[in-house]
Amino acid sequence: MAVRAEAPAYPVAWTHGRVASWVATVDHKRIGILYIVTSLLFMLAGGGMAMLMRVQLATADSDFIARDSYNQLFTMHATVMVFLVLVPIWAGFANFLIPLMLGARDMAFPRLNAFSYWMFVLGGVVLLGSFFAEHGAARTGWYGYPPLSIHSEGNGQDLWILGLHILTLSSVAGAVNFIVTIHNMRTAGMTWMRLPLFAWSIEVYSWLLVVIMPVLSAGLTLLLLNRQFPGTFNFFDPEKGGNAVLYQHVFWFFGHPEVYVIILPAFGIFSEVIPVFSRKPIFGYKAIAFSTVAIGFYSMLVWAHHMFTVGLPIGLQAFFMISSMIIAVPTGVKIFNWIATTWRGNLIFDPPLLFALGGVGVFTIGGLSGIMVAAFPLDWQVHDSYFVVAHMHYVLFGGAMFALFAALYYWWPKIFGRTLGRRLGKLQFWITFVGFNLAFFPQHFLGFLGMPRRVYTYPDAPSWEEYNVVSSIGSWIMGLGVLLFFVNVVWSRRGRTPRAGNDPWLADTLEWYTTSPPPPHNFDRVPYVTSARPLRDLRRRLQEQGAL
Repeated sequence: MAVRAEAPAYPVAWTHGRVASWVATVDHKRIGILYIVTSLLFMLAGGGMAMLMRVQLATADSDFIARDSYNQLFTMHATVMVFLVLVPIWAGFANFLIPLMLGARDMAFPRLNAFSYWMFVLGGVVLLGSFFAEHGAARTGWYGYPPLSIHSEGNGQDLWILGLHILTLSSVAGAVNFIVTIHNMRTAGMTWMRLPLFAWSIEVYSWLLVVIMPVLSAGLTLLLLNRQFPGTFNFFDPEKGGNAVLYQHVFWFFGHPEVYVIILPAFGIFSEVIPVFSRKPIFGYKAIAFSTVAIGFYSMLVWAHHMFTVGLPIGLQAFFMISSMIIAVPTGVKIFNWIATTWRGNLIFDPPLLFALGGVGVFTIGGLSGIMVAAFPLDWQVHDSYFVVAHMHYVLFGGAMFALFAALYYWWPKIFGRTLGRRLGKLQFWITFVGFNLAFFPQHFLGFLGMPRRVYTYPDAPSWEEYNVVSSIGSWIMGLGVLLFFVNVVWSRRGRTPRAGNDPWLADTLEWYTTSPPPPHNFDRVPYVTSARPLRDLRRRLQEQGAL
């Protein structure tokens, strides 16, 4: 006689399913992984747009892509890379790592954490979905300058504004969560001067987002009102009494600190990786921590160096020139401290260190060209030329992309319990490094030769096509390097790489004290923190006791 199994006394929650558990999760580690994976997928989309543009620009007078389509790709490429990749991917690493670095069980507000992620996804869907709107996606650049953005046809520009509003909600919600977590959930003994340097960078990153994202939202709201009710609201339309330069002030008050929102977490990653693979403590911990705060503060005083050609008074241009050069001082402090950390260190050239040193190198090139364009007489000559494109990519994409891969190779064992392939990682670094410099270094020369940015084609001027061919070849080589990373991920996920212990790198910070991957509660116990290198201190105590 068959016996029918009885139903369980308590039904299993729908949130326990293999997929649903990820959809409904409030665990900071899972949300961090979701952020990272989603940002990497958006990076593939944004990178694909860039490669299509480089095909169009490889030869003079090309008609591979029509002008309107190119302008859509140009606008959405930059928007995706800034708002859907380079800002939120640091939120992913911070979500996973900050509670572990602080010795906490979770973020301060787990549900707010989940809200910020799903708003990020929704904003991305709105932005990319705008390609299917009437007349296609926005086509006015990632800055949306009026009056072009006011009179742009179709709904793509409106969806662009809506998407950025949604992403503002995501960023501010996540930033508030990081601030409260860092301020209130540090473990016993973790004073501010014992805080990991990556946590310092996320602290300043978060405050900048809280300050600047509402300013962007205000400017975009005025732009939307200008578009939808042109007879009533004419904030930025010069033909109807508005002021287009006012929008530039609003946008760049957001836009330049946004550069440091992107690059400060990269600096934090360099400050974590370089000491571990140099087998030395970071040189000048306090100098690096305070320089992070100084960079965040000064980043809000330099916005108008993007506007040297709009007719600002000479005295005002001089102020912003000097401010822009002053911000190079705390940045230079970091660079010299990283170099000093490697000096006479026992360097271990695994992929995390290679990408960290490569990131420092390319960012330094971008920083030097930034000092050049901060001098307004030179900026008058190269403004809106390909020299600025080269500078921007060396600072933003170069520094951040190499830091991203340094972070992925460094913390991948902690996140997934296995290392990524070292040989493949080293091959990826060299291919990416060569491709990046081939892609963007020739653009400095194009700028000096007078090639304007934001053009979909160009005449057969002397040397323009040659430099553009090299740049396009470099972009595809760089794309091959990124592809190798995903091959490495598949290789690792199929179990072809070694399992990682709790602390495969002999690192210094608390996330390496727990298991790999960490348990849901993060720690069974947390050691008392006595310095900025708590695991080094713990190993030393165990060695003195003969237990290690």
